[in-house]
Amino acid sequence: MDLHRLGLVSSRIHNFMLVAQLGSIRAAAKSLNVAPSSISRTVKMLEEDLGLPLFERAQQRLRLTSAGELLYYHIRQSSRELSRAITEINDLQGLRRGTVTLAVVESAARGLVPEVLAAFWIRNPEISVDVHVGGSAEVAGLVAQGEADLAIAFDVRAPRNVRRILSASLPMGILVAPGTRLAQKAAPLRVFDLADERVILSDASLMLGTSVEEVFSGSFVEFSRRARTNSIGLMIDLAARGLGTILQTRVGVDREIARGDLTFIPLSDSRLAPRRLHLFSRPKTEMSEAASALAAALAQAVERLDTD
Repeated sequence: MDLHRLGLVSSRIHNFMLVAQLGSIRAAAKSLNVAPSSISRTVKMLEEDLGLPLFERAQQRLRLTSAGELLYYHIRQSSRELSRAITEINDLQGLRRGTVTLAVVESAARGLVPEVLAAFWIRNPEISVDVHVGGSAEVAGLVAQGEADLAIAFDVRAPRNVRRILSASLPMGILVAPGTRLAQKAAPLRVFDLADERVILSDASLMLGTSVEEVFSGSFVEFSRRARTNSIGLMIDLAARGLGTILQTRVGVDREIARGDLTFIPLSDSRLAPRRLHLFSRPKTEMSEAASALAAALAQAVERLDTD
């Protein structure tokens, strides 16, 4: 919800928050498509009015001073209360209007979320949904910080003051292009079947990377690392071109499997536990009608994954 666009947050406060989040006047100016001098001027005026510097430069990046951190904290608190007020005002109109912020991992953003939104908007065409894609810990944290209403994440505990609506247990497997060596083997496979394979790994920013690294570190399987990335989409595209093997669940890969671009083969190994996909939300008392409606739709979709 853009409080600045609604006129509820001044330009000086908006610019200060952007610089604090991005760590750079130039980056803030680029995001607003304005001259850096304009951002610099408004921040300087704010500092002069407060009588204290709000930023200090550290290693080519602007860092908040103690006064800046205090101001940043209280602005965020106030913004949450304003957002809640707007949500409650929208609720007076029932489900006709409103904004829901959804934070999801990339694999869910590729397949699960588009299908849910397609059906959701048929029933609720005037509700807007802002979607943030990030790692599991990040998206769960956004709900805890009050910056998202809902989150879909893998293998993380619910942070404090975050409600776990439900979870689905999803088996791990490998994804390879048809015609490759592993695609010809009978399912299920075991980890030692990956010996000498060129494997495309996710990096430490994704919970998937931790799960896969634990499996390989505890085995004697020799494999070749073809690539490492924080993009599930890139991993899938590389595997579909026959450039390597990836380990993950089927979430976000249904289109490629249906088209025949990739083959999913379950892995059976005692060291490879199923992944848990969680649906998180803010406490019930803080949920708008619009957010509750989207949560119900997402819950049905996640529950279906557990029975597939």
